[in-house]
Amino acid sequence: MAASGSTSAILSCDNASRWFQGVRALKNVSVSLEDGEILGLVGPNGSGKTTLVNAITGFYPPQEGSIHFKGARINGLKPFRIAELGIARTFQNVALFRGMSVLDNILLGRHIYMNPNPLASLFYWWWAKKEENSHRHKVEEVIDLLQLESVRDEHVDTIPLGLQKRVELARALSAEPQLLVLDEPMAGMNQEEKEYMVRFILDAQKALGLSVLIIEHHMDVVTAICDRILVLNNGTKIAEGPALEAIADPHVIEAYLGKARNAA
Repeated sequence: MAASGSTSAILSCDNASRWFQGVRALKNVSVSLEDGEILGLVGPNGSGKTTLVNAITGFYPPQEGSIHFKGARINGLKPFRIAELGIARTFQNVALFRGMSVLDNILLGRHIYMNPNPLASLFYWWWAKKEENSHRHKVEEVIDLLQLESVRDEHVDTIPLGLQKRVELARALSAEPQLLVLDEPMAGMNQEEKEYMVRFILDAQKALGLSVLIIEHHMDVVTAICDRILVLNNGTKIAEGPALEAIADPHVIEAYLGKARNAA
């Protein structure tokens, strides 16, 4: 089990707290993610899962505590700076650019490597085209990995939800992250789509050497792919450890089912 502040951890949160107008969404949460590990983040709705992810990725930094990535403190950094360090994420609700193709949406994941300027645009054929081709090459590798060739030129508006979720995963991977943060990547999917997504996450993790932090409500997915899980309830850590052990913890059962149901 990874301990908070472990020297081999790629990510560590130490006593992270966050509140909104007096409501404490996170209360002194500490957790570490080892290099190459898949860590599941679970808990009832409103337990603080997305708040923790938003704290890690810079959208709502913690007001107390610290977050370190590869040994460097990232508290207070802007989201795009954190992305440049090697953290990419997907969102609970699909956040693709409507009216644009699958290819163009995935290309947007390369923005942290792009250096646009008016001169490059003016001398496109001699200057910018070489850089664009380099980015397209990286994107094509991701398209191949996630088997999106058949829809690469389609508008994202016209493809099914399961494929849209895969495009969002592809956009995150095109940023060449070391830590991939997934916020409910299976939400709204049927069983077949879930199985495909599980396979692609595992393929990407293995092929690219990623560490993965995943929020997921489907316990079959959590127990199948996660090395460990962290369980939150009301902004507090109530369990941490191997998936099957953690979900069997009495505090976790009570958080999901309630005292009366548990007693029955």
